[in-house]
Amino acid sequence: MDAIFERFVAGTPITVMAQLGFERVLDPAWLDEIFDQYRGRQYERELLFSTVVDIVALVALGLQPSVHAAARSREGLHVSLSALYDKLNRTEPELGRVLVKQSAQRLESVVEQFRTKQPGVCPGYRVRIVDGNCLAPSEKRLKPLRKLRTAALPGRSLVVYDPDLGLVIDVLPSEDGHAGERALMASLLPNARPGELWVADRAFCTYNIIAGWQKQDVCYLVRQHSANAKVIACAVPVERGQTDSGTVFEHLVDCHGPEGTLRLRRIELRLNTPTEDGETVIGLLTNLPTAVSAAQIADLYRRRWTIETAFQKIEALLKSEVKTLGYPRAAVFSFCVALMGFNVLTMLAAAVEFQHGIEPSSPQELSLYYVANEIKRMHAGMMLALPAEHWKSLRDLPLDDYCKLLLRIGAHANPLALRKSRRGPKLRIKKKPVPPSVAGAHVSTARLLTKRSRQTP
Repeated sequence: MDAIFERFVAGTPITVMAQLGFERVLDPAWLDEIFDQYRGRQYERELLFSTVVDIVALVALGLQPSVHAAARSREGLHVSLSALYDKLNRTEPELGRVLVKQSAQRLESVVEQFRTKQPGVCPGYRVRIVDGNCLAPSEKRLKPLRKLRTAALPGRSLVVYDPDLGLVIDVLPSEDGHAGERALMASLLPNARPGELWVADRAFCTYNIIAGWQKQDVCYLVRQHSANAKVIACAVPVERGQTDSGTVFEHLVDCHGPEGTLRLRRIELRLNTPTEDGETVIGLLTNLPTAVSAAQIADLYRRRWTIETAFQKIEALLKSEVKTLGYPRAAVFSFCVALMGFNVLTMLAAAVEFQHGIEPSSPQELSLYYVANEIKRMHAGMMLALPAEHWKSLRDLPLDDYCKLLLRIGAHANPLALRKSRRGPKLRIKKKPVPPSVAGAHVSTARLLTKRSRQTP
């Protein structure tokens, strides 16, 4: 078996590393222990929680097209499909959150070994980017949804992202697709810890949220909302320099609320080019000390888009939104499992980049698309040659041995085949409005190409 293992290490190292990551976050004994602690009103009989997670993981990682297909492909499943779906449809959202948090903690120590040379987004602070994510509408398979003409939203969540490690470290799932981000944020505020810097968009710019961060003794950077958290200027804005986006100004403001007044720094970025919404000025509110310059803060806020990029990767690379799962608890649980898979992909990409001396965010950076594609192509065949029993001894390796093993395997990877493809700047072309009669028409592509070739000299 060791000889077969080495052949896969040489032929598809990414797939071997991915399985090592899955073993670390999908250990059945650890999963069942989590269930015992956070199960609430749920119980286990013939169907273990670890089995449910394993089946959902096959779907969320894109290795199986549906829960039904994943269940039929699994040997030793001694319960009916209806029992499996009943278990999944009743899984507490808190269980999904605990899975993401504790699995991220298991991977954090590993990724930190590979990010030692990477400078922090804001040195001296552990940056936390928070944003909301709404799951795509599900298919209307449930009886109450069949006669609806509108889309059915199975859930919503708040996601906390660490840009320094590239990991999703927390998620707050909600069964209500119309749940407000500000209302959900109240449950996340107690988790903020001193030494952290929370970055958020203007949807979170309210006095209650800002005051909540202040009580937790953390720093924050939030984009100013035009209506909420109204502020009163204490001085005239003073120019503080230039950035790639525009000119930076700064002044002190007072934010009044029911519990008192907060003195904040307001950073004003006057853009060289208006945004797509026509905005020319972006206001940022923060309690960061003056040691962090206004220009640094303006550049720091641009990093908030890394969580949007992470959402795009999770949606494109993994099957984070299973449209056939109409029950909210099943849908949000599947999303949480997909977040775990995203963290595993980030970990193995960090190991390969470290082993080959590739700087993150450089032109040689690895593409998670090609990483995920390699895993989807080779995983099933590898597991036939190396069944689950072969991997048990690798689950609980000490941290140093585990990292050394990842680096040894990562040395066989070909960074050129996994490198991200860079494209030039996107050209903005303003299209003229088209009448519905033209927009709904169709053409023959072959005839258009033939016509164009005849016109070209």
